[in-house]
Formats: sequence, C-alpha cells, structure tokens
Amino acid sequence: MSAEPLEIERALTLGANHTVGHYRYDLTAREWWWSDEVYRIHGFEPGDVVPTTELILAHKHPEDRSRVSRILAQAATTGEPFSSVHRIMDATGQERTLTVVGRGRRDPQTDRVTALVGYFVDVTAGISRQANQAADTSIRASAATRAPIEQAKGIVAITLGVGPEDAFDHMRVTSNVTNIPVREIARRIVQIASTQGSLEDVRDFLRPSSPA
Repeated sequence: MSAEPLEIERALTLGANHTVGHYRYDLTAREWWWSDEVYRIHGFEPGDVVPTTELILAHKHPEDRSRVSRILAQAATTGEPFSSVHRIMDATGQERTLTVVGRGRRDPQTDRVTALVGYFVDVTAGISRQANQAADTSIRASAATRAPIEQAKGIVAITLGVGPEDAFDHMRVTSNVTNIPVREIARRIVQIASTQGSLEDVRDFLRPSSPA
C-alpha cells in the first residue's frame, strides 16, 4: 500500500506517534550514520547491522526502489533539498510508509557535495488510520504528484534547522497569517527553492510565521 499526498498530509495531522530519526551519508567515504530511531524504523536494534546504500535499497518496496535510487543519486549530484514518500519492508517483513527529507552539504573549499543529511519519518500509523477510516478508498502513490507538502517540509526543515513537525508548524502559521492554504504555501516554497535556488528566499517567505 502506498499513499497519495492528501493521505500523507492527513496522517501527519492526526496526532499519531510518528517515529523520526536522523541520518547522514558521507559521500566520500560512502558511509551512513543512523540515529537509533532509523535502525528501529528498519526493524533493527541499534548496532545490529552496518547501514549501507545497498542495505537501504534492499529494504525499499520493489515498486519504489528504482525511484528512491534515482532521488538519492540526484541529491548526491545537486545537493538540493529533496523528499520522498515511499514504502519499505522492515527486517520483520512488515510494510512501512516513510517520508524521507534531506539536502546536501558542500565542502566550502571545493563546493562539492560531500554528504547528505536529513530525517526518516515513519508515517505508517497515520496512514493506517486513514485507511481504516476509508477502507474502500484506493490509496495509490503517484510520482508525478507526490507529497508537495512533504517536499516543502523538507526544504523548511533544512532552511530553519528544525525538525519536520516544527517545519510543518511554520508552514501552517504562515498559512494562517497570509490566509493562503497550506498546500499553496507548500507549492510556493518548492517553487522558490527550485527556481531561485536560495534558502534565504525561503526564509524570507516564511517570516510572517516568525514570532514578532
């Protein structure tokens, strides 16, 4: 089962106890670092395995694996903020739905992208609750329209140095202040990041949501 963007948005506002973990991927050494939460999201106890790109992709749902691989490859090249909503099969065989957000870090001397950093968010609980409330609704993922709010959350999280939930709160407050729907706020944030390429422009756009 995969999830449409609206279902992801609803899941994140249902108050479910989402598990959030941090990760870092050193592109030079090709080494991953996972917080304890990321191990558990994948069905392991911390230290049970050595995280590698091969291990990560092996756990992706077969229908989502190639897309996630492309996203990681592009992020490693461009360093731009990215996000993905996809399914994994954890070490116990349970299917989970994850949101992954992140961006590249550059070497200040060479300007080369040397690492990817960000968050894994397990939204399975929220998605399952939505599925139970509308069991007759087919929940299918679409790469072309996937999770604009999730993508914007990733951009805001990296821009402000906050977690995914705090990033969504900033977007929601901006929506309230400007009387613009959250989905449109998300669309504009993604547009600013992709066309202007400056996270400072994103920060300026969000300033109506900052405390006075």
